[in-house]
This record gives sequence, structure tokens and C-alpha cells, in this order.
Amino acid sequence: MEANWRDNKLYPLLGILLLSIFLYFNFNSNSGDNPITFPILWQSKMGFVSANSTHFIVVNDGASADNQSTFYVNGWNSYWLMQESVWAGPSRSRVSKMLKRGAEMGLTVCRTWAFNDGHGPNALQMSPGVFSERAFRGLDYVIVEARKHGIRLILSLVNNLNNFGGKAQYVRWAQEAGNNVSSSSSNDSFFSDPMIKDYYKAYVKAILTRKNSLSGVKYVDEPSIFAWELMNEPRCASSSSAPILQAWLTEMAAFVKSLDQKHLVTVGLEGFYGHNSTKGLDVNPGEWAASLGSDFIQNSAIKNIDFASVHAYPDSWIPHHDTEAKARFLSQWVDSHISDGDHLLKKPVLFTEVGSLVHSNNQGVADKDILLKTVYDKIYESAKKRQAGAGALIWQLLVEGVEEYSDRFSFVAWDNPSTYELILKQSCRLQSIFGKSIHSRKLHKDLCSGQQP
Repeated sequence: MEANWRDNKLYPLLGILLLSIFLYFNFNSNSGDNPITFPILWQSKMGFVSANSTHFIVVNDGASADNQSTFYVNGWNSYWLMQESVWAGPSRSRVSKMLKRGAEMGLTVCRTWAFNDGHGPNALQMSPGVFSERAFRGLDYVIVEARKHGIRLILSLVNNLNNFGGKAQYVRWAQEAGNNVSSSSSNDSFFSDPMIKDYYKAYVKAILTRKNSLSGVKYVDEPSIFAWELMNEPRCASSSSAPILQAWLTEMAAFVKSLDQKHLVTVGLEGFYGHNSTKGLDVNPGEWAASLGSDFIQNSAIKNIDFASVHAYPDSWIPHHDTEAKARFLSQWVDSHISDGDHLLKKPVLFTEVGSLVHSNNQGVADKDILLKTVYDKIYESAKKRQAGAGALIWQLLVEGVEEYSDRFSFVAWDNPSTYELILKQSCRLQSIFGKSIHSRKLHKDLCSGQQP
């Protein structure tokens, strides 16, 4: 009688399991617009990140006795995650590998694009307010996989550049709708035209209110999202457009906060000082940097901007200088912005893109490491002193098979042992100050064995 009871319970369960496996392998890799997906039944607990004056704080993460811990970032950029997740199958495995390998290096935050506007077969927003469900499910996958590996995401909402549509695509959409907007090469009308601003707001609302098809969690309620970035590297045609950009940032930051009070918001700045700043001539990489309409202090001081963002590309900005001069510039660049965060802005400062050239045949690896170490050392000292320099994200990491997304600053970390060790050491140094998060305790117990601060 007992055996019959077990059989009656066991066989139906085995049948359901076999059917699930059959459906997964036969349909989930389908390349159609709406491949079959299975819901995530359980996700690890993860706390939201907030800003407390000049520091990031993780709340309800279980990482400390009082359920609140200071959080300094060692992170990276892989802008291509959503693009590679649109199609189920091998491309998604590359996304999983990147997030897994990032976690294995102790990295905690990844910055990636949450936009692809009217650009090719993988476009997320095909026309204003019209979305590809298949592409949206790709973004769903990125978010679920990030949480699985204990990674938080900075999601950028539009590009200043033309890649993946950018503000130029919004201007074209408005023109196609009969709106008389400027067709100048600068596309500054993106920041001022009411129709285009409505397009952007509708896009933001669609993203923030999206319910993840895999987890069932709305993006506004998803703790693995670290922050929303209003735009990647906003620039204008000239400094005369600075008030227009400032007004746009103020309006859009407030709009995001009206929809989502749980997540941080940042601008996406490169960190250049404007003409009105006394630091412009001394700290900027050249006079040209003050003429782009952005201003680090003014833009970052906006009420609903929670932390300041800065980029660092000495190889591009001062290309004719030697490595020693680039390192000096970088040292001053980082010091200046951290000081501004501490004394003027009273906000964390995150260096969201730190890039240096990758040369063929491993030439120049030492130079790349010198520049990266310059930034890492500054962040480590900031962390020890609890200053506003809240972390750095290297640009950008790849895995094998995604070479199409490469640029002059992209590399596969584990193919560059010295840089890999530098990244790992930074993770371990920060961990030595603040301790391991709940995720790193579970995933990487021996991550920092043998590492010295």
C-alpha cells in the first residue's frame, strides 16, 4: 500500500518534469518573436541602494547586524547585454557568462544600455511608444541574470550619440510626425522640443513600469537595478545651450522620481566643468571641454540627482601626452571630482566609465594598468576615509563571441592577466574595508584568499 502511494505521487511528478524539459529544449530556443519562457520561482534577497550624503547605503541586504551597510563600488560596463539577450540560445549564454565572470572578480555593479531606438532588427523602441516584446524580454533576462549573480545594474535610458538610435532618432521621429524641429547636426532640439520630451517621458514610463516576464517583478520594485541614468554623455552644440540642458535634466530627473522613489537617479555626465566654473581651465582636458553645454557642478547639484557621474578617457582626451602626463591628469581629475562631492555637492561621485586603450599583441598593457591603478588607488583611499569617491566602473568588458561590440577600450579580462589581477585586487581591497556582501559570501568564499591590500 505504501509503495502504491509513492508510485501514485512520483510518476505524475516525473511526467511533469519530463514535459517541462521537452518544452524547454524544443521551444525556449525558438527564434520567434515570443519564445516560450518559464517563470522564475525564487530569487535571492537583495536590498535597494540609497544615497546617504556622500555614501551609498545598502538597506535590508542582510549584510550587517543593523541591516544597513556602506557600499563602495567596483564595477564594469558591458553595454551590449540587452542586445545579446534578445534571442534565446547561445547569445544569452554569453550574457550569463559575463555576469558570472564579473561576480567572480568581485565586481558588484554593471552599467548597460536599456535603449535601442529604431535601430535594426533588435530595436526595443521601434517608433515612439511602440516596443518589441521580444527585445523587452531580452532586458527582462538581463535583470534576472544580474540578480542571480548578485550584480546590480545601472540602466542608461538614451544615448547622446547616434549609436542605437540616440537623441538623433527622437528628432527624426518628431520630424516624420510633421513637427518643425531643427535638423542641425547637434540635435539640441531633443532637449527643448515639447513633442520630443513627451516621447522620452513615454519611453521612461514604459521602462519603469514594465513587469518582468520572467520574475513577475516590476522594474520599479526590482532591487538589482542600482540606478537609472538619464542619458549617456549628454552634450550640446555649444555652451549657449547649457540652460536648455540644465532645464531638461531637472525636468526629467523629477519625472523619473515621480514614477520611482526606490531607485537612484544620475545624469550620465562625462564630468567636464563649464565656462562658469573656476576649475574649467585647470582640470578639464582642454578648452573644448567647457564648450559642450554640460557642467559637472551645476548638473550634478539638481535636487533629484542622487549621485554624480564622471567618465575618464585620458587616451582620447589628451592623446599626445605620454603615460606619465596622462596619469598626472587622471590623478587631478579624480581628486577634483571627489573633493566636489565632499564639499560642494554633498553627494557620492561614481566614475561610471574609466577607459584606456587596448593595444594589439599586448603592447601597452603596462600603460593601461598604470592608468587604471591610478583611479583604483584614489577610490581605495576615498573608501578608507569614507569620502565621496564611491567607486569606478571600467570600460568595457567582453566575453568570447561578442567582438562586434568591441571598441578601442574593450577587452576580455581573463585574457589580460595583469589587468584581471588589478580588478580582483580592487574588489578585495574594498571588501577588506566593508566586508563581504551576502551574495559574495555565498558565491565566492575564497575570492580574496592570498590578496594583499
